[in-house]
Amino acid sequence: MTSNRTTDAATPPVHDHITDAVKAPALVRLTPNVVLMRFETLKVYAADGAVRHLLGAGVIRPGQTLVDSSSGIYALALAMACHRHGLRCRIVASTTVDDTIRAQLEVLGVTVDQMPPSDDLRLDQNRRVARVHELLAHDPDLHWMRQYHDDVHHLGYAEAADLLRGALPGEPLTVVGSVGTGASTGGLTRSLREHDPRTLLVGVQPFGSVTFGSERFTDPDAIIAGIGSAIHFDNVHHDLYDRVHWLDFRHAMAATIDLLREHAVFAGLSTGAAHLVARWEAARHPDRTHVVIGADTGHRYTQRVFARHREALDPADLAPVEIASLDELTPPWAAIDWARRPRGPLVPTQERRKDPVP
Repeated sequence: MTSNRTTDAATPPVHDHITDAVKAPALVRLTPNVVLMRFETLKVYAADGAVRHLLGAGVIRPGQTLVDSSSGIYALALAMACHRHGLRCRIVASTTVDDTIRAQLEVLGVTVDQMPPSDDLRLDQNRRVARVHELLAHDPDLHWMRQYHDDVHHLGYAEAADLLRGALPGEPLTVVGSVGTGASTGGLTRSLREHDPRTLLVGVQPFGSVTFGSERFTDPDAIIAGIGSAIHFDNVHHDLYDRVHWLDFRHAMAATIDLLREHAVFAGLSTGAAHLVARWEAARHPDRTHVVIGADTGHRYTQRVFARHREALDPADLAPVEIASLDELTPPWAAIDWARRPRGPLVPTQERRKDPVP
């Protein structure tokens, strides 16, 4: 009989601040070549890394107020970073920010400007950006963090990459994650490629997101926080991505529930979507370890997803349509070899690079 107990485990650290405790991911091997990188709050790496850099460079000073727009987990991460470093915080919050997150923000002393209810993601994001500009015009001393556009948010993920390399030494890695602002997938992959250029990146998008050209589609249920966007984000570097998958809400929901049912992992929709894509990619490339970025827990999806578990599709019955150009893009699940192209129209099929590995 074998045991999983580690008899010489290192003494757990005593952290100086909660940000250090919550930012470190738990790594869970779901299958022989799929590993979940599960975060309580993924964007602590982005926010805390950015704030540390800006303070060190003298761009911001203790006591100053930082402002940004957020759909949820970045807001909480920035609030925690401000708490740690003696800064004030103001958040222009999406309509998707729920009472649980808002209450935490308010207790942490954050000034919250929440957008009115809306099912239109583009309208919600445009309203938030417009409100940020209003605040900056009224108070020039505010520092806009620009999580959507400033590469400073990539920096904190170097630490996560080091953890991953230490846990999976020598394994050729494929990072699979929702694109969102581009900071987590981009920052993690950039750091990994500095040590192993074989590292691949697979991005996950909802239909309706402008980031990889699916804005002509609509999916009424597809406001999946952190996975897509209705406006262009400069933090998304398209030439980092080897593959891109687009999923509708029902597919993301099926995979999110399956992750809980099969692996006892309670996670959000973006994690479920990435899990479904990783399963598909792992079957195609069994020689590579596929790392699923699990951005947050499933609490804010309790009613919308988990309470409806009996409606969920069986992931075993789901498969993408492989496409050669965005003209062929079609719901509910499509995939393409992006081959690290810059943003713009795809080249003809015959000119596409067949092997994305450098």
